[in-house]
Amino acid sequence: MENGEIPENANEHCPGPQSESAGKSDACQGCPNQEVCATAPKGPDPDLVAIAERMATVKHKILVLSGKGGVGKSTFSAQLSFALAAKDFQVGLLDIDICGPSIPKMLGLEGQDIHQSNLGWSPVYVESNLGVMSIGFMLPNPDEAVIWRGPRKNGLIKQFLKDVYWGELDFLVVDAPPGTSDEHISIVQFLQATGIDGAIIVTTPQQVSLIDVRKEVSFCKKVGVPVLGVVENMSGLCQPLRDFRFLKMTENGEHSDLTEKVIEYMREKAPEMLDLIAASEVFDSSGGGAAKMCTEMGVPFLGKVPLDPQLCKAAEEGKSCFAERNCSISAPALKNIVEKLMTNYWREEMSVEQ
Repeated sequence: MENGEIPENANEHCPGPQSESAGKSDACQGCPNQEVCATAPKGPDPDLVAIAERMATVKHKILVLSGKGGVGKSTFSAQLSFALAAKDFQVGLLDIDICGPSIPKMLGLEGQDIHQSNLGWSPVYVESNLGVMSIGFMLPNPDEAVIWRGPRKNGLIKQFLKDVYWGELDFLVVDAPPGTSDEHISIVQFLQATGIDGAIIVTTPQQVSLIDVRKEVSFCKKVGVPVLGVVENMSGLCQPLRDFRFLKMTENGEHSDLTEKVIEYMREKAPEMLDLIAASEVFDSSGGGAAKMCTEMGVPFLGKVPLDPQLCKAAEEGKSCFAERNCSISAPALKNIVEKLMTNYWREEMSVEQ
């Protein structure tokens, strides 16, 4: 049983192991933990003191959240970290998606191990000013499933916060799993006393995603975490026309590739078309998308990031889209969002950067 946490097998109206009535109230009768709770020492969780000491050297803490999975939250976390590091800030990226850690892949760190020193666990570094911590570095086999209940996941998150030695950080970006469950409650509980700048919430434009993302906004409001803004990711497929394949469907349903012929025709008859950007709405945004949701819920809208195959490729290869000239569509959109965050919330850091 973690300090202060209600055990999974507790009775329905458990007063909590830190309560003065723990193990003594009527609700405790018949609980398998009754004797342990009645005799356990009461008081503040000592680990919270250790976490506060670790976080004292971290200026800004940012949660990246989403109520919906598969919206590109980890991609955004990775590229936000790359962008901040490129501004010469000291950046840490903490992956608390215990069951689906994708950050090592997206930072190009697969196969790396965590090292321990007398100061604690050392992050794995992409660059001298960008360190990463994830359970992905601890798995003996990358295909290994992490089948853990809430208390064990919460225990690892607590260990990450109190045992990892980040040193002096300007920004700690926390990539959380989708939803509003154990990991989210734990990270807020463990960090709240140290000060959380706020949460960036990622969504896609369609209502299927926004329905769940509204719950994430509501969660932040209930637990007192400011919403720094909402990012609408995969906001339409955009790429140069010359990068498309052109197919003709045959009568039996097979595809015939006409790409070379079409490109050659355009090159001869209308070469200016090869410089055009083609856009298509992949997800239905007729409901107003993230911008409308932000207006209705009273939270800032940070902007849209198009679905860019080159950004997807950069994430697969563990690279920064800002360093890749091929990401000419997504990189400016992401850069605008980062600049808006800096202007709105970290103006003092901008003056230091300049």
